Amino acid sequence: MLVKRIIPCLDVKDGRVVKGTNFLNLRDAGDPVENARFYDEQGADELAFLDITASAEKRQIILEVVRRTAEEVFMPLTVGGGLRTIEDIRQLLSAGADKVSINTAAVQNPDLIRAAAEKFGSQCVVVAIDAKRVAPEKEVWREAEEMVISGESQELPGLQNLLSWEVFIHGGRTPTAIDALTWAQKAQEYGAGEILLTSMDRDGTKMGYDLLLNRIFSESLSIPIIASGGAGTLAHLKDVLLYGKADAVLAASIFHYRQYTIREVKEYLSNYNIPVRLV
Repeated sequence: MLVKRIIPCLDVKDGRVVKGTNFLNLRDAGDPVENARFYDEQGADELAFLDITASAEKRQIILEVVRRTAEEVFMPLTVGGGLRTIEDIRQLLSAGADKVSINTAAVQNPDLIRAAAEKFGSQCVVVAIDAKRVAPEKEVWREAEEMVISGESQELPGLQNLLSWEVFIHGGRTPTAIDALTWAQKAQEYGAGEILLTSMDRDGTKMGYDLLLNRIFSESLSIPIIASGGAGTLAHLKDVLLYGKADAVLAASIFHYRQYTIREVKEYLSNYNIPVRLV
């Protein structure tokens, strides 16, 4: 059985780590290289850098951050934010990134996924999807989530047709009217190696991951799903791996503010027989 990965996420703006709620109200959370070194020492499986400045004139900042980080840590680095071309991807991989995460450009130009996969390999290409619930009523969401947690998920397909999420781009600011699951399936066909799936409804809230979102996507795709958005307790990480069937969990606040260490997370998950890499 493949081990489940624990991935701290660093949102980087102008060379500094920031953190917000529902993609808003950003505040400083430290130096990215220092954060990366700390997580590497703790045994994080991977690290994600998301450059939320994401403009051409700021690109050199994140490239330098990646270079400095790659020199000091040994875990794989996934870097995203503002990538538009094969050359952008090449520069990040050359700077020391192991994978790139593409979101807006992938939606606007899906052929970028195929071109990147063909040139660098699918294992380097992570398609990030910011998904927001659009239907139905809250009661239906609650009923479906209770089914997943209680083990009655055999009835979930009957509700699944009622559940939908919309893709947002430009850092969660722009709706697209694109169904998120349909888009994820297309991204897989184009050659994406993984999906970084962020629940906009849960991002920064510490209310727990969207179990339905991750469960439905995990069961509908053959590539790994990285769950993102909503981590607040150890139980939240356990639930999205067990009930949401995610392959990895990405979290920010609980690690940045030292609420939990990577070691504490892994020991907790191991107690629930969730396979993790312990060092």
